[in-house]
Amino acid sequence: MTTISESSKKLDMALSKDRARVLKSLVLSDKLFSFATRAAAYAVLVLLAGIIISLIIGAWPAMKAFGFEFLVTRRWAPQLEPEPVLGALAPIYGTLVSSFIAMLIAVPFGLGIAIFLTELCPHSIRRPIRLSIELLAGIPSIIYGMWGFFVLGPFLANYIEPSIVAAVANIPVLNSIFSGEMVSNLSLFNASLILAIMILPFITAIAVDVFSTVPPVLKEAAYGIGCTTWEVVNNVVLPFTRVGVVGGVMLALGRALGETMAVTFIIGNSFKISGSIFAPSTTISAAIASEFAESEGLHQSALILLGLLLFVLTFIVLASARFMLMRLEKRAGA
Repeated sequence: MTTISESSKKLDMALSKDRARVLKSLVLSDKLFSFATRAAAYAVLVLLAGIIISLIIGAWPAMKAFGFEFLVTRRWAPQLEPEPVLGALAPIYGTLVSSFIAMLIAVPFGLGIAIFLTELCPHSIRRPIRLSIELLAGIPSIIYGMWGFFVLGPFLANYIEPSIVAAVANIPVLNSIFSGEMVSNLSLFNASLILAIMILPFITAIAVDVFSTVPPVLKEAAYGIGCTTWEVVNNVVLPFTRVGVVGGVMLALGRALGETMAVTFIIGNSFKISGSIFAPSTTISAAIASEFAESEGLHQSALILLGLLLFVLTFIVLASARFMLMRLEKRAGA
C-alpha cells in the first residue's frame, strides 16, 4: 500500500509539473502573440504618421509661398518668371467631378449586377459572370488607360458624345454641361467612364458577398406572402445589408479618388476648369504623375502639397463613410 501511495504521489507531482510547464508555455505564447499583433498595429500608425510628416515637410515651402490661395487659384504656371503661379483648384475640381460621375455610373450598374447574380441569375451562368467580374478587377490600371486612349476615347468622341450634344442642344444648362465645342478624345467624361469600369468589379463583388449573407428564411417568408422580386430586394435584402453596401461603395470611391495611370492617359492633363464634361481636365493624382519627374524647387513642393491634399480628401471621405456606417448601425440597433 505504501509503495502504491508513493507511486501515486510521484505521478501526481509529475503531472503537476507537466501542467505547470504547459500552462507556462501557453502563457508565454499568448504574450508573444499579443505583442506581435500590437506591434503590427502600432507599425501601421507609425508608418501613417511618417507619411504625413514627410508630406508636410515636402509641402511646407509651397504652403508658405502660396498659403490658402493655393486652394482657390485656377492657374498652374510653374515656369512663370520671376515667381511661378500654382493653384490646386483645377486638379481638385477634376478629382471630385470625375469621381462623382464614375460613382453615378458604377453604383447602379454594380448593385444591379449583384442583385441579378444573387436573385435572378440561372446557376449555369452565375459562375462565369462572377469570374468575368473578378478578371475585370485584376486588370492593371495602365491597361485600362491604354484601352481608353486608343479605343474608348475615339469611339466616344466620334459616335456617342456628338449624339448627346445633339440631343441636349436646346436644353438650358445641359447644353453647357455637354458642350459640343469641347468634344475631345481626351476629356473628363472619358476618364470618368474608365474610372466607372475600374471600380465596378469592387462594388459588385462586395455587394454579392453581403447580399449572400441574407438569411434565406427572410426571403422565403417575403415570397410566401406574395412579394415580388423587387419588393423582396427593396424591403428585405437592401435594408438587411445596407451597412455592407455603403462600406463597399465608399471603398470604391476611395479607389476612384486615388486612381492615377488610367486617368493620366485619357483625361487630357489640362489645368483648366470648364463647364463641359467633354473638355480636357486633370486630377490631383494625374497632375503629380505627369509632372513630378521634371519638377524641382517650388514646383515640386506644390506637387507634394497636392499629394497632401489628396491624402486629406481621401481621409475625409473614409471618415465620413465610417460615420455614416455608425449611424446606420445605431439606427438598425434602435
